[in-house]
Amino acid sequence: MPFTPLHLGPGLAIKLVLRDRFSVVVFAGAQVAMDVEPLVRMLRGDAVVHGPSHTYLGALLVGVASMLIGKVAYGPIARTWNARAAPALPTAVGWAAAGSGAFLGTTSHVLLDSLMHGDMQPFAPLTDANTLLLAISIESLHLLCIGLGAVGAVGLLTLATRRERRSRAQTR
Repeated sequence: MPFTPLHLGPGLAIKLVLRDRFSVVVFAGAQVAMDVEPLVRMLRGDAVVHGPSHTYLGALLVGVASMLIGKVAYGPIARTWNARAAPALPTAVGWAAAGSGAFLGTTSHVLLDSLMHGDMQPFAPLTDANTLLLAISIESLHLLCIGLGAVGAVGLLTLATRRERRSRAQTR
């Protein structure tokens, strides 16, 4: 994936399904955390860009860090968002939502990147094989991520609109 943006599409669809049991904010943070190693490796000119962080074992470690950082950082992020945009975010995130956002973020990142990057070894240290490489075309993968993002965004906006209408109706 060309860094994080396309990875966010599945996160919006997951949020639509899991709602309060999933933090899309922590998911987004986990996506960024996953791409720190490849960015550093690109800047250094390394031949292998996707190293230990892009294995499922590495994703679990990045997930723990993302969950802990996300749990702490979520409040200030939500308050900043709520001061400038709508719909409002809850001002705190629970451990379950932070954990699902972090671990679904990091493991989905490895899965999606496994489909398109030849330097991936997602199951290392057990095997160097990447059996998912090009299981679908890169164009199809990008369209899938964009489509999931569109479905998630429309669904979440629809839910927010309904919630707002109910709220206004109750205050009349």
